[in-house]
Amino acid sequence: MIAFDGIAHNPLTTSPPTLPERAPQSPSSAALHGCLLLAGLATALLGPILPLLSARWHMSDQQSGLLLLAQFCGATSGGLTVSRRLNRSLTLGLAAAAIGFAAFAIAPGLFSACIALFAAGWGVGQLITAGNITAGRRYAAHRGSALALLNFSFSLGAMLSPLLAAWLTPHLALRTLLTAFAACFAIVLTGLLLELRTYPREAITTDTISNHRLNLRPYLYFGLLLFLYGGVETSLDGWLTTFALRYGNRAFAPALAPALQIGQYTTLVLWASLTAGRALSSLLLLRITETRLQRAGLVLTTICIAALALAHGALTIAMLACLLGLSLAPFFPSTFALLMADRPSARQAGVVLAMSGLGAAFLPSLMGVISTHSGSLQKALTIPLAAAFALVALSFFAPSTSTQPPPHSP
Repeated sequence: MIAFDGIAHNPLTTSPPTLPERAPQSPSSAALHGCLLLAGLATALLGPILPLLSARWHMSDQQSGLLLLAQFCGATSGGLTVSRRLNRSLTLGLAAAAIGFAAFAIAPGLFSACIALFAAGWGVGQLITAGNITAGRRYAAHRGSALALLNFSFSLGAMLSPLLAAWLTPHLALRTLLTAFAACFAIVLTGLLLELRTYPREAITTDTISNHRLNLRPYLYFGLLLFLYGGVETSLDGWLTTFALRYGNRAFAPALAPALQIGQYTTLVLWASLTAGRALSSLLLLRITETRLQRAGLVLTTICIAALALAHGALTIAMLACLLGLSLAPFFPSTFALLMADRPSARQAGVVLAMSGLGAAFLPSLMGVISTHSGSLQKALTIPLAAAFALVALSFFAPSTSTQPPPHSP
């Protein structure tokens, strides 16, 4: 008797089985890229519209930082609560983001806006975590390159966010734009649910059942890396529009809207270069190791943040934003690829990714506090600068990844 896929066959009475064709997997690559595109739009949304919200609700920098804190605390909790059934997290994430941003659109003040952003952030955290874990498991060969390509879609969404804000806020009410954005999540959710009903049940990916778990040292190491990186990226993205308004164009007060567009386009430069850098990273990671590319990007990031803290003038700030995008681009895909090489469970990977959301909540809000009390947003840049220095130092103490072979997949 010979067993194929757990079923006994008698070679004398049955014909040899043929190898089945590889079944399509769900969620499809298109669905994953769609989810990450919207997650990128949501992640970068608040920075470009923060000056408008500050003016409308008469908020200080410290109060504005509470909005960033609420959104990324929600993203942290979303990563922490990711389901081992990754498709369930994708659907719940899309639904929560749609409801959260719809509530944010009609929020009358800071408190209700924070609650709505927490819900939206929870959904975005679910999307980012479940999407990256799914891709990290599905594409074991050249995992870093595959993750860089998936996060190209995330960066593309983040790039479109300030671009759309600069184009549309002078012509449409902010409430209308946020409502339309919430509807985009609902549309993608509908498409994903239809896809999940179409595919056979065995084609739907779930968490790999394995007794292997991360040891404590790599668990803490990758959690600290993602905490610091999330804080650095969001500190730059969340405050760059405001920074460009204050130090790139000092005559913005008489005409806020045109100057606001200048600040939004500066954020666009950051995300455009980060998007291009993700595409370039996907190619580079086919030829060089994740660790080497990660460290080179971190060194350049540290230099650029230090230069930004001393910068004056729109052109200088825009050039530094471009370099920062390129230098930050390889960090997440290369780091997450190193993490997935140790085959963490969905819950462990979710906790590590949640640390990124925690850093994204804490460091930008701390910048707001420092800026308010010191009267200088440039001085507040010491926060992401210190975090970047710490990342460079940590890159030299990476734990070795697991050498165990990956679990058999049919």
